[in-house]
Amino acid sequence: MDKITSQYEQKRAALLPLLHLVQEKEGIITADSEKEIAAYLGIAVSHVHEVVSFYHLFRQKPQGKCHFSVCQTTACALRGSEDIIEHIEKRLGIKPGEVTANGKFSFGVVECLGACELAPMMQCNNDYVGPLNKKKIDELIDKSND
Repeated sequence: MDKITSQYEQKRAALLPLLHLVQEKEGIITADSEKEIAAYLGIAVSHVHEVVSFYHLFRQKPQGKCHFSVCQTTACALRGSEDIIEHIEKRLGIKPGEVTANGKFSFGVVECLGACELAPMMQCNNDYVGPLNKKKIDELIDKSND
């Protein structure tokens, strides 16, 4: 953490990189992690929690090994993201925010991922995928099930 904060004039400016570090090492950002980061940076825990809860890239609960973040904003909605969400629900047997019983898959619905040219699209772990259709979703699920 010291190495990261040393790169900034103000220690508190390192909040996002520190959150990424914790999530990379622990998989999620817990309430305890938020408290530790707040104490380290000398800022309010509520500020850290606001940042964690604002950005969809930060996880507060465990996800599957393969996590789908489906965009639902205007461009994706107009091009069928609702059908994509329904197909994923049926195919995996889970709702947004849930994890499959075997822990392989999870998915959520997010606001703009900034790739309207791929609409409807989603993020599969760290990769952008689109334009989506049911066949492409099935291929991703089947490939990840291997």
